Amino acid sequence: MYQAAALLLDYPGEDWPQRRARVAEALAPLATPAPGTGPLVAPLLAFCRATAGIPPLELGARYVVTFDRSRRRTLHLTHYTDGDTRRRGASLAALKARYRQHGWEPARGELPDFLPAVLEFAARCPAPGRAVLAQYGGALGLLARGLAAHDSPYLDVVRAVRATLPAAPPAASPAPVPVPDRPAPVPFPLPHDPAGEGVRR
Repeated sequence: MYQAAALLLDYPGEDWPQRRARVAEALAPLATPAPGTGPLVAPLLAFCRATAGIPPLELGARYVVTFDRSRRRTLHLTHYTDGDTRRRGASLAALKARYRQHGWEPARGELPDFLPAVLEFAARCPAPGRAVLAQYGGALGLLARGLAAHDSPYLDVVRAVRATLPAAPPAASPAPVPVPDRPAPVPFPLPHDPAGEGVRR
């Protein structure tokens, strides 16, 4: 489930139709048979259906607007817990060290707090990966709130991830840092040509 969520939350490039179709095909048999599995899979399949008819270029533009142009909806989890402070550097380093401890590294150029990277880690190393997701449960809650306010179909994917985590007492999650709604730092420059909107370079 975590690998499917990682693929759905990553940037929808030219391979998006094939990626979405593979995820939907893999999840379909899990939608009902095992007790407790259906509720986790159903939101992911709902997202696949909602985005099935959207051309990759258009969905890519929506992705940029959704995640890269507002700090309240960024996929970089430490922005919610640390903001733009020196503490964030330490959090990123701790995440990277945890990944290396279990023999895994994110793709080159990808920050360790990028949610699809965390989800891929959870898919490869379930126990430590789930612990990281639980650690950032508060951040996931704030992301879900931002996506709900934005009326984004990506909310279904985040809801599915959150449903796998135990409810933690408020003190167990890092205290969220107030997140102003201004453009978030974008790891790839955004194009200035409106015709190329949503294409990362």
